[in-house]
Amino acid sequence: MKIHEYQAKEVLRRFGIPTPDNTAVETPEAAVAAARELGTAVVVVKAQVHAGGRGKGYLADDEAEAKRLKEIADAADPPDWAKPKRGGVKVVKDPGQVRDVAAGMLGKRLVTIQTGSDGVPVKKLLVEAGLDIRRELYLSMTLDRQRAAPIIMASTEGGMDIEHVAATTPEKIFKVWLDPHLGLLDFQARGLARDLGLEGDLAKQGRKLLLNMARAYHEMDASLIEMNPLVVTGDDRLIALDAKMTFDDNALFRHADVEEMRDRDAEEPQELEAKEFGLSFVALDGDIGCMVNGAGLAMATMDIIKFYGSEPANFLDVGGGAKADQIAAAFRIILKDERVRAILVNIFGGIMKCDTVAEGIIEGVKRCGGLPVPLVVRLEGTNVAEGKRMLAESGLPIIAADGMDDAARKAIAAAKGEEA
Repeated sequence: MKIHEYQAKEVLRRFGIPTPDNTAVETPEAAVAAARELGTAVVVVKAQVHAGGRGKGYLADDEAEAKRLKEIADAADPPDWAKPKRGGVKVVKDPGQVRDVAAGMLGKRLVTIQTGSDGVPVKKLLVEAGLDIRRELYLSMTLDRQRAAPIIMASTEGGMDIEHVAATTPEKIFKVWLDPHLGLLDFQARGLARDLGLEGDLAKQGRKLLLNMARAYHEMDASLIEMNPLVVTGDDRLIALDAKMTFDDNALFRHADVEEMRDRDAEEPQELEAKEFGLSFVALDGDIGCMVNGAGLAMATMDIIKFYGSEPANFLDVGGGAKADQIAAAFRIILKDERVRAILVNIFGGIMKCDTVAEGIIEGVKRCGGLPVPLVVRLEGTNVAEGKRMLAESGLPIIAADGMDDAARKAIAAAKGEEA
């Protein structure tokens, strides 16, 4: 689960990590009042969206304009006059311009390198005090799945694309792995502060900030904390100028306060509906809708679709005990994507028997009032013969498949209006 920058900074402050003074607003008038209350000569107005690269992003009035601007921005060497104006983060030195800047962001769609071509809506802004920045650093903490341990990454190249830094100057990224039971140890924090070139009182601030970040990561069940940049100010303070946090969905039952931060408007409607029915769903860009039981089988299904030259439209795991209402919901969710040209149901009946799955598919299709695209079903496992018989006698236009290879070929052919 993602939260916005202003929310991440609230959490960091709770753990003793300094951030600039700021206020989240939803109207131009509130932005003016917030800037006035800050009382600084310079304020920064930031769009609050679940995407990075905001400063290099550009704003559009609607989805059609967003796509048009992206085409211009992606074109080879467009003339300066044709380049879209950047605008997800604005530094405002004249307080009288705050209203216009805020009005120019709110209600628009922001397109960044991390959004689709249609961008994401800007409904909230962060009005923040400007700082005297002397240095920009990078700091993050996440989980290294290969080592099954938390990892802290730090760099003196803050404010830049960290992937670019890793690719071009990997020696500038410092990494420390934490013992999951012991957490960040004092000597590790002191070493990282030294690697970042912090000395004297700044080194003490860095050590404390690192220990507090590790504590926040552990106590909040975070999956990512990122400060890019973490800045050294002219008066020798370490401050998180930008902040990003994501959380482990499976641990949200322990954090009602984090769950309340969820911005449903910023999440995929399909993914929200899937959660309500206990389904695991991730939207992708292809035209073959997938409904599978088990994450491993789902990944294999997507792989074989790609192997035969097509693209999956989604990852959808119905789990080991899906019922008719869940399967009906799965069909509805898949079909909300207008790009879907065929649906492939790939089920291995273990805990969930094939005849139970077949019953759910038949009832699910009926509850949807039929399906507007071809449906290919591959069943294997317990009671598979009975499951196949039920599908064959259902009277529904279901394309039966034997094996994953046959299923993938038939789904791709059906999407093209061909016979496998």
